[in-house]
Amino acid sequence: MRRKPNPQQRRRELCDTAIRLIAGDGLKGVSHLKVDRGAGVPEGTTSFYFRTRAALLRAVAERVAELDLKDLTAATSEPSGLADLVARSATGRRRTRTKARTELALEAARDPALANALRANTERFFELIRADVLRLQPAGGEISPTVVDAQTYAVMMFISGVMLTRSSGGDGVRTAAELDRILAGIVAGVARQHDSLP
Repeated sequence: MRRKPNPQQRRRELCDTAIRLIAGDGLKGVSHLKVDRGAGVPEGTTSFYFRTRAALLRAVAERVAELDLKDLTAATSEPSGLADLVARSATGRRRTRTKARTELALEAARDPALANALRANTERFFELIRADVLRLQPAGGEISPTVVDAQTYAVMMFISGVMLTRSSGGDGVRTAAELDRILAGIVAGVARQHDSLP
């Protein structure tokens, strides 16, 4: 007897297929029928799980955020893990996800529900990166939480730029060691800037 697919697993599989389609052809590459064909499932399967294209894109954004959070949680649990994760963002499945994330982010500027889906884990991302920023602090002296927040924001913006550049074929930072040195420099630079304020 044929076993029915697990609905949650099937949704993940359909979203993963859509991520690959978005990375390859942009948002125009995503329709219910294209996801069905890409996933090798009967026609109508994707529309059964996601009634509208907007619902499908929101689910894809949530899946991207879920995978990003999983990677970031693992990466920030070890020294230089964040730098290594960012350096690998332009290879394999992570490059595919980075390209899809960029496409979804552009669309989110016009779709508040999609924007909310992408932002679902923003606070968690911030806290995980903040923990890594604390590791990168220059030796000596106590850093105020306000400065750490500013450092974290600067690191997040830099990382976003590196991932975008690398996913679109640009060179930029090539190794985790190089990236770790730059991140440490950003953290130290923001600390110095705050120290010099009246």
